[in-house]
Amino acid sequence: MKMSKILSLVLAVMMLVTCLVACKPKTPENPNEDLKGTYDITMWVSEKDGVADQFKQQIAAFMEANPGIVINVQVEGVTEADAGSKVIADVASAPDIYCFAQDQLARLVQAAALLKPGKAAAAAIAEANDAGSVTAAKVAGELQAYPLTSDNGYFMYYDKSVLSEEDVKDLATIVAKSEAANKKVRYALENAWYTASFFFATGCHHNWTTDENGEFVSVDDTFNSDAGMIAMKGMQILTKSTAYDSNADIFTDAAVVVSGTWAAEDAKSYFGDNMGVTKLPSFTVEGKTYQLASYSGYKLMGVKPQNDPKKGAVLSLLAQYLTNAENQLARFNEFGWGPSNKEAQANEAVQANVVLTALAAQNQFATPQGQIAGVFWDNAKLLGAVAKNATTDADLKKGLDDYTAALAAFTKLTPEQRRSYTVIGGIKDSNWGTDFLMKEEPAGTWISVEAFDLAAGTEFKVRKGMSWDVAFGDNASNADASVGTNNKANFKVETAGKYYIKMVLNADETSAVIELVPAE
Repeated sequence: MKMSKILSLVLAVMMLVTCLVACKPKTPENPNEDLKGTYDITMWVSEKDGVADQFKQQIAAFMEANPGIVINVQVEGVTEADAGSKVIADVASAPDIYCFAQDQLARLVQAAALLKPGKAAAAAIAEANDAGSVTAAKVAGELQAYPLTSDNGYFMYYDKSVLSEEDVKDLATIVAKSEAANKKVRYALENAWYTASFFFATGCHHNWTTDENGEFVSVDDTFNSDAGMIAMKGMQILTKSTAYDSNADIFTDAAVVVSGTWAAEDAKSYFGDNMGVTKLPSFTVEGKTYQLASYSGYKLMGVKPQNDPKKGAVLSLLAQYLTNAENQLARFNEFGWGPSNKEAQANEAVQANVVLTALAAQNQFATPQGQIAGVFWDNAKLLGAVAKNATTDADLKKGLDDYTAALAAFTKLTPEQRRSYTVIGGIKDSNWGTDFLMKEEPAGTWISVEAFDLAAGTEFKVRKGMSWDVAFGDNASNADASVGTNNKANFKVETAGKYYIKMVLNADETSAVIELVPAE
């Protein structure tokens, strides 16, 4: 028994010595001792000139602050609007870190393309950044990515030689003064992101519920209501005017352009010393005045899941560093990006920036853009055209009814139907209003259930889940990697006849070959 106790004591001492030698506990001077090593990483950032170089400099500073961690990085410029779709198309070959617009978050979660920040990191991120950006980085209540900017919203640029500071407070006054000056009010009311501004102004809302996998489960929408009818009539104040133009990507002949921070340089170039910047105006319907609202949008940084947990930890640490106050402020100073970090937002130069000041003023009336199904973007954008063309209240109500019906049809789709493909286009006089079923046989090959009489020149696409998130058409366009999966050219019928429509997908469903199969 005594010998046993001595042996136990010896073993305990040996284990203690081994731990002291091998464990090398972290110290305040080097808290990331366990992460030392060399890491080869790839990264996508904004394609704008100079952005990649600045990120490389910031990564060099990260290594200096973390001795022993060596990062060999390849940085590529990819627009944030396309990054999510490109990652989803091939997660395995996607970069280790990538920047993306927050409306892509749910799809990235569905594709298992994001490594969530740890609990401590998530708490620190939530504390450091504004509430809107933190909400935008969450799915099912859990933080999935790292807030990068809070500047993806819209407001109003205007010509001070046409409109005074008092004029720009009221939509009807803006329209009247612009008509008198033969100038345009450029407001993209045939784009759902902007159309929503009138509905939010009257108290409507549109919110989706997603499950833990990022799948859209249900929608809470009140656009088709008395308040929605007021919004439609508010749009008509502008859409019925000769000053109205839905193309807000140019400034030609404009008195007003509703846009965002990305248009600042164009606005300065066009308006010169007469450039004014302010929040959106109010409008009055049936004696009541409503302040135009907006969507507030954000850009996020994502980390791809890793097989090596040490590399994953380093990437997460790096993402926190690249999105901290100091580095967000550096991007503001160099590129004018609006910080999401609250400390950076309080900086004197940020506070003095007229464009960000206008955005901040508008954001008081903004709805943070959460995760939204493609069926909303496909159908809410039609409401601006309805407001423009309607001649009666019944026309406006029909537009809202059609919009609601489209949402309802989507929410009733089974998981299998959301995976399935359908044909839509100028078929059977449907005028792009009907999805025609296809069946999969064999796997990866889809063919229409019925044969169609197709005239020469008929156009159509094949889309997934009755949404435009994934749609294929012209085979040459499908092969073009620069064209997004939701923006392929239409397939055009060359020779009239009765055909089945067949589509063969590639393995990762990023491209397809469509052909017409003559019906026997």
